[in-house]
Amino acid sequence: MHHIKMTIENVELGAPVQHEGLIMCPLAREKPVERDYLTLDESLAAGVASVTEVSQGGSVPELLFRNRGDQAVFLLDGEELVGAKQNRILNISILAPAQKDTVIPVSCVEAGRWSHKRPDFTSAPRAQFSESRARRSADVSADMMTSGGRHSNQGQVWQDISAKMASLGSHSPTQAVEEAFVDHEAALDDFVKRMQAVAGQVGAVFAIGGRIVGAELFDCHDTCRVLLPKIIRSYALDAIDPRYAANQPLDAEAPRRFLRKIAAAETREAAAVGEGTDLRFDNASGIAGGALLARERIVHLVAFAMRRPTMHSSDRVYRRRRF
Repeated sequence: MHHIKMTIENVELGAPVQHEGLIMCPLAREKPVERDYLTLDESLAAGVASVTEVSQGGSVPELLFRNRGDQAVFLLDGEELVGAKQNRILNISILAPAQKDTVIPVSCVEAGRWSHKRPDFTSAPRAQFSESRARRSADVSADMMTSGGRHSNQGQVWQDISAKMASLGSHSPTQAVEEAFVDHEAALDDFVKRMQAVAGQVGAVFAIGGRIVGAELFDCHDTCRVLLPKIIRSYALDAIDPRYAANQPLDAEAPRRFLRKIAAAETREAAAVGEGTDLRFDNASGIAGGALLARERIVHLVAFAMRRPTMHSSDRVYRRRRF
């Protein structure tokens, strides 16, 4: 908790940037640290890492990350991996050690396929849409606190995907969420183009329809710059969803209130998968997510405003808490 509080206190909130229903409030740091690890895309492109099934038979909630390079590799919570027996998303952020194999916890985002498309995985230009990512984060935290695992509620992940696909008019023969992102690629790319990282940016607070949705924070400006497009696509897919409320003005103090709530939230800790320590927010605090503490700093923090389900007509919609 001390590390999270200090990290948040050392960032400055910038002027909000808006495109349609999505608002990004940049978080900047005057002196961010220099990056001393690779991102997943960089490691795969350099040929020093690979992601495969854990065995020929495979295991839905686990994959094998092989790092043969001399640097650790950062894997982003929610980052999508495409290929092998079915597409997956990462359940947590991981700093995978150099020259080691790491079994990584994942969730399936393609329910209708269990056969090899290719022997390994590639990295997609996106993270799972934020609504599902938030709920999965809460489930992973609950699993860590009760059993020491990092598992999601896989059935809920599939339900979220089914509802999203239906709402956006997308169809996939294998129920792959990838199709929703592909169908709306042009619209999502517009969000990315209009929300470029500013000088010194290490994260952001995001709002949809005038309500705070979540926050993302990295240790390095360069990490933020490289991964921000994936994160923006994650929030943008929710922003274009017609189930969300129409645009409303954002209370100017709401981002600061949300950051204070994150800083004050209770956390539980456990040894990380890979380097460092996992700090997970107690779901009772109204915050879902966690932070990866490694190399004496918060490498990545993700926090979502917990949602309360309500019923509207025959559809389930999720109203976000206002901050």
